[in-house]
Amino acid sequence: MVMLYGRAWSREELLSRVGDISQVARIKLHRLCEGYEDGVLAADLITGSGFQCTVLGSRGLDISAASFNGRSLAWRSAQMDRHPAYYEPHGLGWLRNFPGGLLTTCGLTYMGAPDRDEGVELGLHGRYSNTPAYAIRAWGDWEGDDYMLRVEGSVREAVVFGENVCLHRTILAHAGESNIRVRDVVRNEGFAPSPHMILYHINLGWPVVDAGSQVVIPATATLPRDAEAADEGDAWMHLHEPRTNYREKVYFHTANAGPDGMATAAVVNPWLDGGLGVYVRYRPDQLPYFVQWKMLGQGTYVVGLEPANALVLGRSKEREAGRLQTLMPGEERCYDLEIGVVSGPEAMALLP
Repeated sequence: MVMLYGRAWSREELLSRVGDISQVARIKLHRLCEGYEDGVLAADLITGSGFQCTVLGSRGLDISAASFNGRSLAWRSAQMDRHPAYYEPHGLGWLRNFPGGLLTTCGLTYMGAPDRDEGVELGLHGRYSNTPAYAIRAWGDWEGDDYMLRVEGSVREAVVFGENVCLHRTILAHAGESNIRVRDVVRNEGFAPSPHMILYHINLGWPVVDAGSQVVIPATATLPRDAEAADEGDAWMHLHEPRTNYREKVYFHTANAGPDGMATAAVVNPWLDGGLGVYVRYRPDQLPYFVQWKMLGQGTYVVGLEPANALVLGRSKEREAGRLQTLMPGEERCYDLEIGVVSGPEAMALLP
């Protein structure tokens, strides 16, 4: 059944009231035009609950703008949804093509700080988000009385005489619900072992992020990345108004899973609409590290909730620390996330 407007609807009941189900929920493929966005393939996903988001096929099926009942959920950078043709892979060049958005994926063979690992120069956060997906499908269909919206595609990171790693992504949403589920399957399709690093950069912004909002992470241990973060280590969960010359703070959290194997992290604004929050649910047995990016400067006013399979100190440091994962030829890894919105009492219930 599809839950809409305070009640459950069967397929027959809904279809008898509309000319087409797209009146309620749909996926619409289109291309962006003008400026640095020109040519980007996108898919708008609308669930009918008030939740909608834009999936970028040209950027690895990452998720750009997102909103709920007209309230923006994700921080958006001044770069907007730049075409990957403008990607600058060296050093911090990744930042020139970083759109923010609800989900930017980092990886697949490296992510984190710029680095030199085994003689190879590696830029910030890897190539994934600047790699177009292929074999893309976007459609909606009925499964009994449930209407399901799906986007699928694959992204490959490969080089002659080097790695050949492929990620297949499925994004799933139920009509009437205010969340999406992401299922990624990463496979080493080469014939030699390959390093594997992945991080899900979930970028939340105003008005969810605001003075008085709170970061909620079921942390059993928290480690500041550096002295800058340590200065406010006891306040990692508290947010304030944008500040001039604010310097980013990064924290590494360890979180326990609940009975269903999932951990939940969120940002909740208790003063907006009686409580509005955005959460991510993930499996710590798949993604054992959780990175929090706290950047409360003017214009760059964002909190990142970032499940990962390694820390963000650079691949050589992850190798030295024994955290670097390796995919053997033919080996697969699966990652399951849910990103969604809660409001009112449900949002307030997330607060400690």
